[in-house]
Amino acid sequence: MAVMNVNPTRMQMTKLKKQLQIARRGHKMLKDKRDELMRQFIELVRQNKQLREKVEAQLENCNHHFINASAVMSKQAMESSLMSSKHQTGIDVGEKNIMSVDVPLFSQVHGSDDEGEIFPYGFAFTSFELDDAVSSLNSVLPDLIKLAEIEKSCELMAAEIERTRRRVNSLEHVMIPRYEETIKYIAMKLEENDRSSRTRLMKVKDMLLEKAHNYSEKY
Repeated sequence: MAVMNVNPTRMQMTKLKKQLQIARRGHKMLKDKRDELMRQFIELVRQNKQLREKVEAQLENCNHHFINASAVMSKQAMESSLMSSKHQTGIDVGEKNIMSVDVPLFSQVHGSDDEGEIFPYGFAFTSFELDDAVSSLNSVLPDLIKLAEIEKSCELMAAEIERTRRRVNSLEHVMIPRYEETIKYIAMKLEENDRSSRTRLMKVKDMLLEKAHNYSEKY
């Protein structure tokens, strides 16, 4: 691991030690965040799997009803019946925060529950299979909206988990080792400088003693 390009001074070493403490603290916090995100992500994935299986079964049932209706009604009669729908619905979009990730909240805005809007066609000219198809399609809509909310939340949380993982790895395998190596390098340089300074002082002492008393101490 390459050391940082810094001056090997005690002040710089003190500064780097403080930065290393901050990096280690940040590394622990990011690891905790990543683990909690993973826990909640796995829970969302479990909910998504269950809801998707339910929605797919409901849509398959709805499709069977439409196939049965098309078998007993003409194409023109079915199309004209479905084109006259007056039922309206909407979606309120909000958000909530999960571990600093803003995930969506979708809620259905219900229109009228009047059967005249849900079934706008005349029952005398349509089959009960079409009624079942429209009714099943109307009932699956809330689960479809919830499924969209959960899948978008999973997508956003997966992206945040990946970003957090990269930051954790950067601190763990790059930044923290680099701080440690640089601090070790500065400590070695300072020790080397101290030994050089002691050697020079002893040499100066020898020179002064020899000059003053024609005497040299042995070390």
